[in-house]
Amino acid sequence: MITATLSDFDVYLWSEGTHYRAYEKLGAHLVEQNGVAGTHFAVWAPDAREVSVIGDFNNWRPGAHPMHSVRSSGIWECFIPGVGQGALYKYAITSRVSDYSVEKADPYGFAAEIRPHTASKVWDLSGYKWNDQEWMARRGRVQALNAPISIYEVHFGSWRRVPEEGNRWLTYREMADWLGDYLYDMGYTHVEFLPLTEHPLDASWGYQTVGYYAPTSRFGTPQDLMYLIDTLHQRGIGVLLDWVPAHFPRDGHGLGYFDGTHLYEHADPRRGEHPDWGTFIFNYGRREVSNFLIGNALFWLDKYHVDGLRVDAVASMLYLDYSRQEGEWTPNEFGGRENLQAIAFLRRLNERIYGEYPDVITIAEESTSWPQVSRPTYLGGLGFGYKWDMGWMHDTLNFLSHDPIHRKYHFNQLTFRMMYAFSENFVLPLSHDEVVHGKGSLLSKMPGDDWQKFANLRLLFGYMYAQPGKKLLFMGGEFGQWNEWNFDTSLDWHLLQNPLHRGMQRWVRDLNTFYRGEPAMHVLDCDAAGFEWIDCCDTETSVLSLLRKSRSPNDTLAIVCNFTPVVRHNYQIGVPQGGFWQEVLNSDAPLYGGSGQGNFGGVAAVPVPCHGRDYMLTITVPPLGLVAFKRKA
Repeated sequence: MITATLSDFDVYLWSEGTHYRAYEKLGAHLVEQNGVAGTHFAVWAPDAREVSVIGDFNNWRPGAHPMHSVRSSGIWECFIPGVGQGALYKYAITSRVSDYSVEKADPYGFAAEIRPHTASKVWDLSGYKWNDQEWMARRGRVQALNAPISIYEVHFGSWRRVPEEGNRWLTYREMADWLGDYLYDMGYTHVEFLPLTEHPLDASWGYQTVGYYAPTSRFGTPQDLMYLIDTLHQRGIGVLLDWVPAHFPRDGHGLGYFDGTHLYEHADPRRGEHPDWGTFIFNYGRREVSNFLIGNALFWLDKYHVDGLRVDAVASMLYLDYSRQEGEWTPNEFGGRENLQAIAFLRRLNERIYGEYPDVITIAEESTSWPQVSRPTYLGGLGFGYKWDMGWMHDTLNFLSHDPIHRKYHFNQLTFRMMYAFSENFVLPLSHDEVVHGKGSLLSKMPGDDWQKFANLRLLFGYMYAQPGKKLLFMGGEFGQWNEWNFDTSLDWHLLQNPLHRGMQRWVRDLNTFYRGEPAMHVLDCDAAGFEWIDCCDTETSVLSLLRKSRSPNDTLAIVCNFTPVVRHNYQIGVPQGGFWQEVLNSDAPLYGGSGQGNFGGVAAVPVPCHGRDYMLTITVPPLGLVAFKRKA
């Protein structure tokens, strides 16, 4: 007789909603029982009358391998001898509350068929030998608030393709060396992948997840993804994954209406269906559902050595009336619009992640003014490490879309951020969302002729790095892609034959190097002590000047941005120290495609009060350019 793999303690933890390693017991696991090798299957379906495992090993016949329920847990299990690695399977479920019968993929499946096929695969995740011990040992230091974090956001299927072979995708293993070398050369500290969990529709970019525990089979096996992450770690690159707990698609083999009831989603469509995406919303108040999601987050940290999660669409989780009209939503028990169950889930999620992995980071894509997103839960916050600064992104892109002659009337779009810049730990995102759906590429958003467009884009990137906060740039932006991003084809790498595009790429690489090498650019990224305006009111010339500081006055940088195509000769700024201030960065340098206006290596400060400081620099500020100065010791 086969003994159930799930113990009484497992059942207790599952029912309590605290079995954070439930993936070790649910799903399909290669085991040996009574000296017989096979696979143990377990699935949660509390309102099922019958559940059986169907697969390529039993001709997909419901009832051929029936499962039995495990006490009062709602979990069904069975052991099937002889079923091994790579076997295809689903669960055939008949509900006890209706005549509903369905075939479902495994919510805890570790691998899946490539779309359009939808079966899960029996897969053993052990056996990969990691070689990233050095990275894992120092990960906490390189991901701290005072560390430089520059993120390259990547959609795996469209970064590069192989045109000689039918324009196919790169595999995880092919991507490892190509992307690793590129990120290292470009000076990025991290890569963030759009969701790599299994999803049926390419056009969803991965955001409509079906297989939460399965890396998409489009690019290879689970071990192939481990190899990719391992290789990036060995090059000193952190790996962040986009993670989607806000909603899931309606596909018949997925989580929706799993056992003939609304098991994972809210039953009330006013809470359980998302009007924007046509998807289901998780029932965060159900212990087993919360357990499923928190355990999934830990799974990617446990098994794949992922360094952080960027949590998608947090705003849609926080508000019951998100994207809904009056009468389309129901208030919480206090009559408010806040989703109290989702808030509790997010806090618990972050407490668990940081409790077990204090050296990883969680990042919230949260687009509203919800307070304390990136503050600890014991202070009333949501507990995230960082929050995307969507306000900075919208304001800055809107400002730069104006013709330079009109920018002086919109300076508040640049300066307003400092009203809230240190209320959260921010990441400044120029993400995929800004270059799709008719919005055009970053380069095409810029006004003026071609030279001015490139100069404006260099200025945008320079200004992003000058601002406090960590950095994120979507692929293609770094070399000035003209076309809007298309998920179904490669980036336009051929553009690098053009000097202006090569110059843009060189500029971003040097910005990353500068950002990482200058303590004033990152040590106080999340502290108001690290930033100071020199002059944010010179609207007539549309020139903005600021100081970035570390804990040492010798590291202080003076940064000046000219948002017009007019060269500003003899421009005066106040600085805190005398001596020679070396020009250490200039976006108008010829090697970047600029006109070559500059300061011949630097300028000596004179003891003349200016902008409330004891010394003054008289400089040339290049057209549509950024210059940075550092006092030479």
